[in-house]
Amino acid sequence: MSRNTQKALIQIVFFLFFLYLFFVSIELMSSAFRLMGKKFAENLMSTTANPIVGLFIGIVTTSVVQSSSSTTSILVGLVAGGMMPIRNAIPILMGANIGTTVTNTIVSLGSISRQNEFSKAMSGAILHDFFNLFAVLIFFPLEWATRFIERSAIFLSNTFGHIGGFAFISPLKAVVKPAADGILSLIQLCIKAPVWLVAMITLTVALALLFLALKNIVTLMKRLIIGRVEGLMHQYLFNSPARSFLLGALLTATVQSSSATTSIMVPIVGAGIISLNQIFPYVMGANIGTTITAILASLVTRSPAAVTVAFAHLCFNIAATLVFYPLRIIPIKGSEIFGRFMARQRMMSVFYIVLFFFLIPLLIIVLMKGGF
Repeated sequence: MSRNTQKALIQIVFFLFFLYLFFVSIELMSSAFRLMGKKFAENLMSTTANPIVGLFIGIVTTSVVQSSSSTTSILVGLVAGGMMPIRNAIPILMGANIGTTVTNTIVSLGSISRQNEFSKAMSGAILHDFFNLFAVLIFFPLEWATRFIERSAIFLSNTFGHIGGFAFISPLKAVVKPAADGILSLIQLCIKAPVWLVAMITLTVALALLFLALKNIVTLMKRLIIGRVEGLMHQYLFNSPARSFLLGALLTATVQSSSATTSIMVPIVGAGIISLNQIFPYVMGANIGTTITAILASLVTRSPAAVTVAFAHLCFNIAATLVFYPLRIIPIKGSEIFGRFMARQRMMSVFYIVLFFFLIPLLIIVLMKGGF
């Protein structure tokens, strides 16, 4: 074996290690947020009948639990238990689509010290935010006026609800979750403290691992294998919008996490390997893919409520895809402008995350539930 081959193999091993560490850090970060707020999310979701409040509850609760799948699961339980009608669940699902993008935006901070790279990474991350935000701006008032998503979901539930489905374990979670759970258990063992403090320490460790992994992933791609990666991406994975869309849908359906599949693309966009035009169909596919496993799992239960909630999420994402693929210039250009602005005012990105995903939704919820 030649020296160059040995060097290449070592580089690949390190790349795979840091890629694994990246996914472990994402899972650990989700665990930290869930530790802080899952009960809060459940309580908040069960107390609203106002669709506007429901929308913002979907944003903040999904940002807290770091998983639109978790939000959907809670909604299924509330609807199945008769504590919430389908029409009240749909605005929360729309908000969940926005809230789940917080992970991408946090991941983009890994390149905050490198202005040009951060501009591209932030644009790649915010593309998912903008797509989901613009979809909500159109379909939230439309659903409020016509209930077309609710009616479509009920029709699909009545049509397919009896056929049965299946549930499977995400292969990504199978290899990542034990490591993340091990780190969390070690922190809990070493630090006897209130839950909120353990959660904050866990979040700090997760962010440290995330930034370490991102730095090394980008470095390895740039210095060692960027030519091969770029060729693979352009020739096989992102050479057409249809292939990019299918990749996003199938990969997300397989690993059962749109946060993971879209977040890993952020450093790749930041490194300049693929463009926003290439990644946009992938993001749309990821939105569809994240609903597939929920539908299959809900079909197993044969619960009309579970099936209808899952189909409502699918209908919303399909409608958003049909409208915004022809209008893709809007979210793509918006993302480019936003990314360049954030690159010039880099500390604003932290304020954006805190304000957009947490403080503003919470403020609106408090004001509207308080009757103001």
